[in-house]
Amino acid sequence: MGLTVIKSGLLVTLQDAGRYGYGRYGISAGGVMDGFAYRVANVLVGNEDGAAVLEITWSGFAVEFQSDMWVAITGGDMSPAIQDTRVPMWRPVYIKAGSVLSFQQRLSGCRAYLAVSGGFEVPMIMDSYSTYLRAEIGGYEGRPLQKGDVLNAHPSRLPRVSSGFPYDEAGTFFTVKWSVSADLYSINDQETVVRVLRGRQYDDFDSSSKLALFQNSFRITPQSDRMGYRLSGPLLRLSQEKEYVSEPVSIGTVQVPADGQPIVLMADRQTLGGYPKIAQVASVDVPLIAQLPPGGMIRFKEITLAEAERLYTDYIRELRMTEAMIKLKLKERANIGSSGSELRYGREFRRLPNWQ
Repeated sequence: MGLTVIKSGLLVTLQDAGRYGYGRYGISAGGVMDGFAYRVANVLVGNEDGAAVLEITWSGFAVEFQSDMWVAITGGDMSPAIQDTRVPMWRPVYIKAGSVLSFQQRLSGCRAYLAVSGGFEVPMIMDSYSTYLRAEIGGYEGRPLQKGDVLNAHPSRLPRVSSGFPYDEAGTFFTVKWSVSADLYSINDQETVVRVLRGRQYDDFDSSSKLALFQNSFRITPQSDRMGYRLSGPLLRLSQEKEYVSEPVSIGTVQVPADGQPIVLMADRQTLGGYPKIAQVASVDVPLIAQLPPGGMIRFKEITLAEAERLYTDYIRELRMTEAMIKLKLKERANIGSSGSELRYGREFRRLPNWQ
């Protein structure tokens, strides 16, 4: 057994790293919006890469546990709680059968991720568990979760809690004392700096639009979703009217349609785009954008390709270090919780652990 949905929330879907290799058929890669939170959640409960998790957009979601389970909650802070007792994030948590876990209020970010040890048991469609809503495939019957849905899980990869394990108990769940820091998700909804490279058609825009892109802020509109974030700000115009041949796009591509208001393409983006592309979000900042809510402000900062490559190389190295340290902690059963340590991020990359 696994989980039963008590409240469906705004939008909750099963997702994994994405459905790659099918773009030539018009199938979007999809997958999680925040790849960092996804990978850390799975590692915290001993899962291999690619296990399905729940992507929980905003608050209002609640599930009842039908069996004892190890879980991890990462990403945006939606106030996860059991019987009004706060459930800590960014660490393994052992929840007892019969407990109801609810996500009560958004405090930061806008997407939380719930991983269970062993991973959710759902069919793999085109090499992925991800829900592709527009095509109604993958995940749980190709749709968002609804009240009454039952999610089964594969056998746990972590041991059952016993009296010999030095875990802290809080009501209906146990947790460890160590964690990964959530500094990345102390997001300023007023304005967030997002690093970008010049897009393929950057030089086709007039000089005032080029200046406006980096000197002004853009607001995320309510029309934003998993396909793309529609922004509101100064109009961006081409120096002269021009028709473009549709070409491949990727997550983080910043397109500018005829109305002059940019769109940042996200996980469920189309495979081809014919609008001019003024910028491309650096890969390391995509998780940051994924956690910005409607109404949030973005200010773009230009970086070079060399800088983007350096940032991404450092990101991957530190992410692997994060995963290695978590796996080491999980193996230290006799000493779990003894240090009370926290795995923290460095300042420069805003998402990288700096072991202290």
